[in-house]
Amino acid sequence: MSWHSPNLSPEKHCFFGRQGGFSQGRYQSLNLNTRSNDNPDHIRRNYEKIAAYYGLEASRFLRLRQGISSEVVFVDSPSFGLLEADGVVTTQKNIILSIGTADCAPVLFADTQHGVIGAAHGGWRGALKGIIGNTLKLMQKYGARPENIAAAIGPCIRQPSFEMGAEVLTLFQKQSPDNARYFIPAARPDHYLFDLSGYIRKQIAAFGVTNIVDSGIDTYTNPEHWFSYRRDTHKGLITAPHDFPVELSTIIL
Repeated sequence: MSWHSPNLSPEKHCFFGRQGGFSQGRYQSLNLNTRSNDNPDHIRRNYEKIAAYYGLEASRFLRLRQGISSEVVFVDSPSFGLLEADGVVTTQKNIILSIGTADCAPVLFADTQHGVIGAAHGGWRGALKGIIGNTLKLMQKYGARPENIAAAIGPCIRQPSFEMGAEVLTLFQKQSPDNARYFIPAARPDHYLFDLSGYIRKQIAAFGVTNIVDSGIDTYTNPEHWFSYRRDTHKGLITAPHDFPVELSTIIL
C-alpha cells in the first residue's frame, strides 16, 4: 500500500508504504534504511524500484542523513547520504527528493507554478525546532508563494498511539501555551497523547499555506502496510541503534 495526496500530482510524488519490495523477515518488504542490518542488495533493489516509478535511475535520489534537526538544504543535484539535514528544497527537475520515516511525519510541498518543491522530516523534536517553517522559508527564498504551495502530511503515528511524558508537554507549552491543545491525557498518570500531524498542520498554515491535505493514516496501527519504530520497539524487535525498517516519501519536479 502507498498513499497519494489528492493535492499533488500522482506522477510527481508518492508516500511509499512497506509493500512491494525485496526485503525479507522483519524488514519485509520495501525497506529503505541503509543503516539497518537488512541485506544491502535488497535495499539497493528497493531504491531502484522507487526510482523506476518516476522512470529514473536510482542515481537521481536526493537522500539526506536525517536526524532531529531544523536544518534545511537547497540542492541542484542528486546525492546519497552526503548532506546532513531534515529538510530539502530544489528547483531542478528529475531529482527525487526523499524522506525516510517509521512513525515521524513526512511532509511534501510543491509550488508547481513557480517550480519549487520541498520535503521535510517531521518528527516531534524537529517539528518543535522549526523544520516545517524552515523548509517553507527556503522554498519562498527560491520563488515559491504560500498561496501556490500544496502541502501533504503523510502517514505517521497518530494521537491515539503517540503517548508522551509530561516533560514533552512542558517543552511545547514553553514554546506557546496554545500548544497544550495538541495533548490529551493518556491512561497512565502524567502521560499525554500528542497530535503530531495537527501540530504540523498548524505550522504550515502559519505561513499562509491553505492547500493542506493530511493522510490520516496511523503507521502504528497498520502493521501490514506501514513500518513503525514504536510498534517494533514495543514488540522487542529493535536490538541495535538504527536497525529498523523505514519507508520513503518522495517528490520530483
